[in-house]
Amino acid sequence: MNIWELRVFIKVTFIKLSDWHNSMNFQDLKTVGNADFYLDIAIKRTKKYLEELREGSLRGSQLQRSKFMELSKLESVETELNNQLTKVLKSFPSLDNLSEFYKELIAVTLDYTYIKKSLASIKWCNGKNREFLRLYKDKIKNATEITRINQYRREFYGRVASALKQINKHLEYLEFTRRMMLSYPSIKTSLTTIAIAGFPNVGKSTLLSKLTPAKPKIANYAFTTQGVNIGYGEYGGEKIQFMDIPGTLNRFEKQNIIEQIATLSIKYVAEAVIYVFDLTETAYSLEDQIILYNELKKSRKEIIIYLSKTDLLEKDVVNDFKKKYKTAINDIDELKEEIKKVKGV
Repeated sequence: MNIWELRVFIKVTFIKLSDWHNSMNFQDLKTVGNADFYLDIAIKRTKKYLEELREGSLRGSQLQRSKFMELSKLESVETELNNQLTKVLKSFPSLDNLSEFYKELIAVTLDYTYIKKSLASIKWCNGKNREFLRLYKDKIKNATEITRINQYRREFYGRVASALKQINKHLEYLEFTRRMMLSYPSIKTSLTTIAIAGFPNVGKSTLLSKLTPAKPKIANYAFTTQGVNIGYGEYGGEKIQFMDIPGTLNRFEKQNIIEQIATLSIKYVAEAVIYVFDLTETAYSLEDQIILYNELKKSRKEIIIYLSKTDLLEKDVVNDFKKKYKTAINDIDELKEEIKKVKGV
């Protein structure tokens, strides 16, 4: 590989890693069980493992064989617990490395600090279990009576169970966190993004389908009866992420979760916004739509005005609106050309 090939490889690899780092598929998060769940798994798998051991011939005195079996139990239980709890840790994203969008989203839907504390409690529990394993392995190795060996095994189980019980509330909160995160939209914050905003039923979803391929991959992440639709299209040789977002842009603290997502998406992710006006006023008055448009202007993002359903209107209605809002577009091809002018495309 020459220097030019190496540079291309590094650039492509960086782009792929950057895209992975700046997007998060929360749909892959694994279910988090409670303390009893993980202890039960560890004991059951240890029992199966020991049954396989018994099939072989163990040599030595009864005391030696007892030590071997009990040590195997302790090591198996600790290993299984460590594996299961580590899977929980690895399944959650590194909160500090998330984009600002996801950090803010977590801040408004969950307790950011408590999540970190809960994840840290798992590391603590794994550490305590390793300590218990070292302590009781030494005790069993130095034991001279089988009754002592059995006593140490019971003590080990008891202390491991106690450590798990201490983090049970954290495991339960992580499961609550997982369920909430499952509803988060999987947004690629590394891509140029354009939000499609406006009131419900003004034609946003129809517009999304026109801006993306004939059969766009649109994912719905519902919190209530609404959702965030995401689609992708190629413009100017670049992949563009379109977000059809609901919300009335009320004061942030008064918004429901999906509306807060809309606000955060515009603030942290979108380079521009397509605001859809429905001049038929079928669902919302033009006055209300203008109020929402003026609120959106406070975001200081580039706004492209698109007029939907103009085929249902008299030309004079459309022309009169365009006289007031001179940049308004009602032609889809003209809109696509404007999209190519968005910074980053």
